[in-house]
Amino acid sequence: MSTKSLFDLNLDGTETLSEEERLVLLRLLATEVITESQAQRVIDTHKAHQTPVLDILGALNYIDPSDYAKSLGIITGLGSVSELLGSEYLALDPHFVRRFRPADLVRYLFCPLSGDKDLVVVLTVDPNEPKIADYVHAVEPTAEVIAMVGTERNVTQLVDRVFQKELTFRATNDLRIRNPEESASQVFTTEQIIVFALIAVVVGINLIWHFWTTLNAIMLLIGFVYLLSIAYKLFLSLVGLGHSGAIRVTPEQLAALRDADLPLYSILVPVYHETRVVPNLLKALGELDYPAEKLDVLLLMEADDLETIAAARAAKPPSFFRFIYVPTSHPRTKPKACNYGLQFCRGEYVTIYDAEDYPEPDQLKKALLAFRNGPPELICVQAALNYFNANENYLTRMFTLEYSYWFDYLLPGLDRLGLPIPLGGTSNHFRIDRLLELGAWDPYNVTEDADLGIRAAVHKYSVGIVESTTFEEANKRLRNWIRQRSRWIKGYMQTWLVHNRHPVRLLRQIGWKAWLSYQFFVGGTWFTFLVTPWLWLLFFLNVVFPQLGLERVFGGTASYLHMFNLLIGNLLGIYINMMAVSYRKLFSLSFYALTNPLYWFLHSISGYIALWQLFANPFYWEKTEHGITSVTVPVVLRGEEYSNGDQS
Repeated sequence: MSTKSLFDLNLDGTETLSEEERLVLLRLLATEVITESQAQRVIDTHKAHQTPVLDILGALNYIDPSDYAKSLGIITGLGSVSELLGSEYLALDPHFVRRFRPADLVRYLFCPLSGDKDLVVVLTVDPNEPKIADYVHAVEPTAEVIAMVGTERNVTQLVDRVFQKELTFRATNDLRIRNPEESASQVFTTEQIIVFALIAVVVGINLIWHFWTTLNAIMLLIGFVYLLSIAYKLFLSLVGLGHSGAIRVTPEQLAALRDADLPLYSILVPVYHETRVVPNLLKALGELDYPAEKLDVLLLMEADDLETIAAARAAKPPSFFRFIYVPTSHPRTKPKACNYGLQFCRGEYVTIYDAEDYPEPDQLKKALLAFRNGPPELICVQAALNYFNANENYLTRMFTLEYSYWFDYLLPGLDRLGLPIPLGGTSNHFRIDRLLELGAWDPYNVTEDADLGIRAAVHKYSVGIVESTTFEEANKRLRNWIRQRSRWIKGYMQTWLVHNRHPVRLLRQIGWKAWLSYQFFVGGTWFTFLVTPWLWLLFFLNVVFPQLGLERVFGGTASYLHMFNLLIGNLLGIYINMMAVSYRKLFSLSFYALTNPLYWFLHSISGYIALWQLFANPFYWEKTEHGITSVTVPVVLRGEEYSNGDQS
């Protein structure tokens, strides 16, 4: 490229470019690392988004960030990390680095390499960042600061290398140490064991002396709680009918957003043995309607998951993807990985996407507006979840029905009534500062999302609903479905136990409406799954074998209650599922709602696996296999009806 072409670019309106950025851009152009059209696009993007040239070049995948660092090092005379390899300046003094806070190093993208009272050598992405000198002089007030140019990846790797043990300890134990009563690390407290033991003793004694009377009373109590749980979910569904979200985001508000005013947005993507879905992940996140250079995507991979790491590297994602290797430690759970990754986030907001997720493109902007329009105590907004492979088989159809009524009716009902909202496992968006105040996720709870929603209510934070959907892959294999569902139910059991350690205190903290809602929504969910098969079994034994004398359990007032539960209760469950099809116009699934009792029976199997694991292996995370669908081209809805199951 000729020298003349360097001046053919339209540089009008680029007064915000630093002199170093101009010189680096021109050098990359002169050395043909980038083309003239690419340079012009970088300039135009900078004018529109007001973001650094380095971030734009990396987000567009025009260059490797190390190329920029090398050019910047040459222009400034500071030297780049590639030139420091093997030299005395790259010698790392971990003891000196530990005098700094890792959060500050990540936020301002620098890492001290070594230093004393006279001289401190730092590796930095931006040598002009004034905060670097401030933080260095807070440690060594009289030292001269020498900056060396590196990449964001260099800084992340150095911080991870030095602080790995500390960051792992925090990710695993921060909540447990800060507020042990809110951690599921202890499954049952001593008080709970005593209470449950006393109840068992009293019931056992009464069964010995008054067997039929006691059994009748137990069955009446079970039937009453069962009825209230089903009726409450119907009530919530009716309340949520037509209530799409308390925080409204209009098209006009979206159109009024200026890309230049958008903040850095972090995205946590925990993956484990997910080699098949990594390409889809890059495609889905690449379709987000958000400036790519203002995304901070952290791919959280277990350090020993070499296959997924290799697949991620082979995909060669743009520079706004950072690879975070979560050290192998226990518990080995998604929330612990998210806690670890959270310590590397640079954004003002953060959300979680699973590797198979396809969020609607404008979801981040909607969440941002929801926070800006919401109350000060708003800590999280939850987007709806649904499935792109709904029509693949029976399980995927029932899964879609279940998620549709859960996210389109139940959660909006809770939102409308101002009651605690158990979060979904993905597409929940947080203010990072508030999330850290709350203690982030509980690494010992296998439904960390539901627990966090309840914990937020206890601490007087609110959770909102945003009108956006993330589409996932519905589980189509029975064993895989049972593993996933048993983990969810076990987590609901953990959450119910944790927040019922002091039920009277909880009642005072959140009020009687929220307290009852929590008991019937969280506790009632797993309770109904456990008791349903026994109610059916005892009912049919009484009908087929009347000589057993079970009419003493099902006779009188109890007979009406149990008959109502078995017939009307199941009809209500079917009705709730049939309601779900209307909002998303999934009318082809209406017939499958009639099979809801069979689907509940599968939940009961999962429920007893969960109950066994609660005692035998409470922190075990049953991995759900993804990438097994035959639907290869998911359709992200934009307010239109969609078809699925026949794409290729």
